[in-house]
Amino acid sequence: MLELNFIREQQARVIEGLKRRNYSDQDLAIIDDILQLDNIRKSSQTELDASLAERNRLSKEVGDLMKQGLKDDAEQRKGRVAELKELAATLEEKMNQAKEALEQLLYKVPNIPHESVPAGVSADDNEVFKAWGEALPVMPEDALPHWELAKKYQLFDLELGVKLTGSGFPVYRGKGARLERALINFFLDEATGAGYEEIMPPLMVNEDTARATGQLPDKEAQMYYVERDNLYLIPTAEVPLTNIYRDIILDESDFPIKLTGYTPCFRREAGSYGAHVRGLNRVHQFDKVEIVQIQHPDKSYETLHQMLDHVSGVLDKLGLPYRILRLCGGDMGFTSALTFDFEVYSAAQQRWLEVSSVSNFETYQSNRLRLRFRDGKGTRLAHTLNGSALALARIVAALLENNQTPEGIVIPKVLQPYTGFAIIN
Repeated sequence: MLELNFIREQQARVIEGLKRRNYSDQDLAIIDDILQLDNIRKSSQTELDASLAERNRLSKEVGDLMKQGLKDDAEQRKGRVAELKELAATLEEKMNQAKEALEQLLYKVPNIPHESVPAGVSADDNEVFKAWGEALPVMPEDALPHWELAKKYQLFDLELGVKLTGSGFPVYRGKGARLERALINFFLDEATGAGYEEIMPPLMVNEDTARATGQLPDKEAQMYYVERDNLYLIPTAEVPLTNIYRDIILDESDFPIKLTGYTPCFRREAGSYGAHVRGLNRVHQFDKVEIVQIQHPDKSYETLHQMLDHVSGVLDKLGLPYRILRLCGGDMGFTSALTFDFEVYSAAQQRWLEVSSVSNFETYQSNRLRLRFRDGKGTRLAHTLNGSALALARIVAALLENNQTPEGIVIPKVLQPYTGFAIIN
């Protein structure tokens, strides 16, 4: 969440940033509410400190007066001490109520967009940051979408997933399962080769973990919840990986911290339906390799572009046509200051499919995480970044569709050492 001092000292910038997220004047009233609650909190604290100081002084005087035999004066002060004790309890309750209400409001304020974020309301307003420089692949008229290819070559089974679990839970089998595993291992090898430490995190997290990276309260409706144990299935490995450094104070020499992890990811995707979500285009469980960095604030945007280069390099090796979008204010995630989306071209469907988001959260997550570093003068909040490298379901869809031939589906050369076969036929 945003730092309170930042909201107070940079109020105009905060309001301008929220307007770029399409906040109305009515929505912007939350900033005044936050500052008013903070004023109440501070004034209550000041009054409380003064009353406690007076109570301590009078309590000491009571003892001195009793020693001097001045019982009437001592009793008078005792009465005042009792009044101050009651006042202190009232002020402490008022202060705590203001602090709690203030925290709840701060959770509702999204991150402020970076100055390069374009204005816009929806995905239609996103800006093409890097366009595919070659002609897009054109498939013959009888080319099949990936869900038909899956049936033809027995690669994954959506109907069986419905039987075992429900809609949106595919069952990979045979060479489809081998391809999925090959991609996971390839993505992990690419990440570890780039200096990321591999982590195998839990697939369920508690409330504190989900709240620290911004999944709560913003994305609660999209998460699967295990009520009996009060745990959430992770929507991305970002959540447990970043939380490894919750409540940690780093040294500047620790930067950059680079983590990667493969996990299944679980998203309810409520309200998703229609032709655009057929097959693997949108599922409730999918595999993903995530990269996370914790970086010095002065270097985080340089790091963001290094992460873009990493994802680009992986897609280049797979031979998939892709483009990079800079998300507009209206389409950007709640916690992000700047996000780039990667989309691969699905030739049989003739549409772009999102396969990665790479974001800089600046201090928004680290403030919730209480993730700081020593800079010689004190401590400061670190910057956190993450990206998909990559989400597999749509990568599989594009690979199957773009590489289909009359002889079968050709496996990219870079994957053949992982699959153990060069073609699916």
